[in-house]
Amino acid sequence: MSLSVVKRKGRESLYIRGTVRGQSIYECTGTPDPQQAEAYRAKREAELWEESVYGKRAVVTFAAAVSAYLEAEQRSESTLFHIERLLRHFGTRKLNAIKQEDVDRAYKAILTKGTDAAPATKLRGVLTPLRAILEFASLRDWCDKPSFSSPKIPRTKMQFLRPAEATNLVNEAAPHIRPLLVFLIGTGARMSEALELNWHDVDLPAARVVVWQKQDTERHIDLPPVVVLALSGLPHREGRVFRPYRGKAMGVGYHDTGRNGGGQIKNAWAYACERAGLPGRERVWTPKGSTNEKRVFVPDLTPHCLRHTWATWHYCIHKDLLRLKEEGGWQTISIVTRYAKKMPDFHREAVIRWLAHTDWPDIVLVCQIGANKDKGQ
Repeated sequence: MSLSVVKRKGRESLYIRGTVRGQSIYECTGTPDPQQAEAYRAKREAELWEESVYGKRAVVTFAAAVSAYLEAEQRSESTLFHIERLLRHFGTRKLNAIKQEDVDRAYKAILTKGTDAAPATKLRGVLTPLRAILEFASLRDWCDKPSFSSPKIPRTKMQFLRPAEATNLVNEAAPHIRPLLVFLIGTGARMSEALELNWHDVDLPAARVVVWQKQDTERHIDLPPVVVLALSGLPHREGRVFRPYRGKAMGVGYHDTGRNGGGQIKNAWAYACERAGLPGRERVWTPKGSTNEKRVFVPDLTPHCLRHTWATWHYCIHKDLLRLKEEGGWQTISIVTRYAKKMPDFHREAVIRWLAHTDWPDIVLVCQIGANKDKGQ
């Protein structure tokens, strides 16, 4: 028995009903138009015949896989953004029909710079989310395991700060940013881990915090004295530990970027780096609709360099890669080896002194707030 278009009492949309290869079907076509409903029937019947002969993997579409992927668990905002663009491009294309040339065409169609986009952009915007969806589908035997060529990302120079540079950076930052910078340097926490830190995960008397990693695993971090000093000087003890200031008003927390941390303090970071004399370049452009040039300082270093700084200092002090791997929350020792012997032993005592600071009024925010009040600011 084949499928037929039928009406359902009380419903405007038409339905299809029947049996294909022993499988009973009763589905809404989503349209009241007889011609469109007939087209839906013909397509659906062909899919069911193909599935019965060649199996499920012959008919599952990218759109269907995306739907299942999103229903399986909650995805981040950035992941949803990239998936939406992929869905517009691949639509109802069969999963097994997506090959390397289709990935190359996706770069061109989806990314602003097309095939000229940076390798990291191709990975982030197309290949990584596409692989995730296809691997999800392959586990359910809807398609073969994806095998695509990955853009080669050139290795960049790992940048870190010496103790004197770290001091200058902290001192030149806006007062409310200083405790955050000290925390990042003194713990090696990722920016996302720091900005999501809540006071209920902080034990100041025990000098210990618990942060949550990208893999939803917790990591316990022992705090050096300088970090305890910085946290002790914050004027609140509930909610998010690190908060933005807008004028004199303190916010409740930095905005969520789906764990793509760093951009939340972009301006404050550039301001501190420029004042501290750290390397960078000046970006000059004329905004659309304006005749006046704008100039901003773009530092060579990013906030993630503070994690490199902590790791480099850690090895300089302890000379223990396994300990560095565990305390830094890395999954493989190969990632950690890049930090070995980067910091000369000459700086070891200065690093130890930096982390042991217990008298540094500039990083104690309540002191800065009090000083501003005394000045009438």
